[in-house]
Amino acid sequence: MPMTVLHVDMDAFFAAVEQRDHPEWRGKPVIVGSGPHERGVVSTCSYEARKFGVRSAMPSRTAYAKCPHGIFVKPRMHVYSEVSKTAFEVFAKYSPFVEGVSVDEAFLDITGTAHLFGGMVPLAEKLRADIKSACGVTCSVGLAPNRLLAKLGSEQNKPDGLFVMPFDADAIREFLAPKPVKILWGVGGKTAALLERYGYRTCADIQNVDPRFLERILGQSAAASIRNHAFGIDNSTVAREDESEKSVSREHTFSTDERDREQVRKALLELVEDVGRRFRTEERWARTAKLKLRDGMFNTITRQASFERPARDDISFRHLILELFDREWPPGALRTVRLIGFGVTNFTDHPESEQPDLFGESPIDEQMKKRERLAAALDAIHRRKQGSNQ
Repeated sequence: MPMTVLHVDMDAFFAAVEQRDHPEWRGKPVIVGSGPHERGVVSTCSYEARKFGVRSAMPSRTAYAKCPHGIFVKPRMHVYSEVSKTAFEVFAKYSPFVEGVSVDEAFLDITGTAHLFGGMVPLAEKLRADIKSACGVTCSVGLAPNRLLAKLGSEQNKPDGLFVMPFDADAIREFLAPKPVKILWGVGGKTAALLERYGYRTCADIQNVDPRFLERILGQSAAASIRNHAFGIDNSTVAREDESEKSVSREHTFSTDERDREQVRKALLELVEDVGRRFRTEERWARTAKLKLRDGMFNTITRQASFERPARDDISFRHLILELFDREWPPGALRTVRLIGFGVTNFTDHPESEQPDLFGESPIDEQMKKRERLAAALDAIHRRKQGSNQ
């Protein structure tokens, strides 16, 4: 059976939540991020602000110069996280196979569930209505035979739209032909500039080029990947959680390829805190930690390692995942990252190691208990802060 993939993208997510919570800001340019006179960047902005040339990742001072009457708002990540959680609960009603890309974006494999809702289009429309009702914000959806085309489809009718991509190979090729090559996965700014130097600006140019010449420019692997994408070919599948191995994980996708190791490391540590809080909502311990890194070519690596003994505290999570991170990206090494993820898996209901200490509680046992008490105290503080900010 041909695969059917839905890509859902929340429209100007952070700014939309702010406009939802502040009706007086609706229809006005809302800019979420650093203050207009601070060193920092725009996290996201409303469509009203985009009309003035404001964009995500733009320095806030530049945004102010373009839109001095804009409403600059500090991010409220705890609120966005709660809305995101609600959205993913909606997604789960339509497919058991949901791949979260970020807090406001996900792929759903609806191959086996579309018929339950009257077909793929009725399913998509019902999902969009549910998101609006449950979250108070809108989303845009792309329907396609693979992840690449679904992602491109969700961009076609933004905001608050649905677009069905072609499913026939010839129609896909025709649809992509006039599109700029930079829309393809794996074509960042430098690659696009390099291709343009040789006169390759559109997908049609890549479709018609001699593959051997493209290999000489980009290398065999990159050339093959980009050429496949220019034809709309993408053999990747929606990430599915193994039924036999539950996990708790989160991912962060950078707006552009990130080369700053410290920024990626900082994002990883934030994921550790988030996963830790979610994991500790139940009485359980994890035996394994997982690291995920994806570059701009959508090449993905995953690494995992076992804890010395089952763990549930952030200190243990940080120590092990940073070991994996440092191994994959040593200080001083050059690398680009588009997505980073952290998760824990291989759960147990008991904190004891496989070989219990015959002489009573060890210093390591006591240290683990102290770490767990600290984690519980920090979780309680976080919950109180959330309550006071709502």
